[in-house]
Amino acid sequence: MRISGITIPDKKRLEFGLTAVYGVGQSRAKEVLQKVKVDFGKKPTELSADEEQKIRQEIEQQTVEGELKREVSGNIKRLKDIKSYRGSRHTKRLPARGQRTKTNARTLKGAKKTMGSGKRKLDKK
Repeated sequence: MRISGITIPDKKRLEFGLTAVYGVGQSRAKEVLQKVKVDFGKKPTELSADEEQKIRQEIEQQTVEGELKREVSGNIKRLKDIKSYRGSRHTKRLPARGQRTKTNARTLKGAKKTMGSGKRKLDKK
């Protein structure tokens, strides 16, 4: 089963398998399955062609995958262009939502860069 160019894993239950699509989390997946009246526990291989088509239509009506990624990157670009504080944090690759940076923040800052002991080594005479 493919939705928006993404293959849904065959071995996972639908409520978890649909989360492979960018922009669909567990709550949205459950919401879609309730609307289409498909059991959460079904696997993609157990679906009829009609059910599969209904799920695909329901998800593609919402903003997902490439369209959502473009929207998010556009929002970040707008913040950078107007030179807002949050935009400057994105530019510097630092946390934008008030988290501390003296320690932690490793996800954005990347791997730790060790600077040495801070003492100069003296040459022996």
